[in-house]
Amino acid sequence: MESTPKRLTLRLAAPAAVAAAAVAACGFVLWADPTMPGGVIPVCPTKALLGIDCPLCGGTRMLYSLLHFDLSDALRYNASGVVVAVLLLAGYGVWTWGRVRGRVLDARHLRRIPAVALAAAAIWFVLRNIPIAPFTGLQV
Repeated sequence: MESTPKRLTLRLAAPAAVAAAAVAACGFVLWADPTMPGGVIPVCPTKALLGIDCPLCGGTRMLYSLLHFDLSDALRYNASGVVVAVLLLAGYGVWTWGRVRGRVLDARHLRRIPAVALAAAAIWFVLRNIPIAPFTGLQV
């Protein structure tokens, strides 16, 4: 029979892998500095080809600002991205705590999340591309 510390280590392997990937992604964004024109991160294809902001436009600049604790710039770049980042951090915390406690996440409660996320992204896409004030303030 496995010892309790070994079982805990196995339960925390997935959250640790997600944390390592997030740290690597954040490190890359800090290194790349998407706020500087002509950097290594390319321009959004939707913005470049169609001239409109997609739901993710400004997302890397938003993350860069959050990593520098600049909430006002982060909200200016992508307000919905800030909300998503907070929800992702909260969800990660709940998931990790559940793994520590040995509880399995019941997927039945999560089945509506993709539809809600898609609807929210569609609404954000439309709102930030309305060419009249105050909606023009949502464009980056």
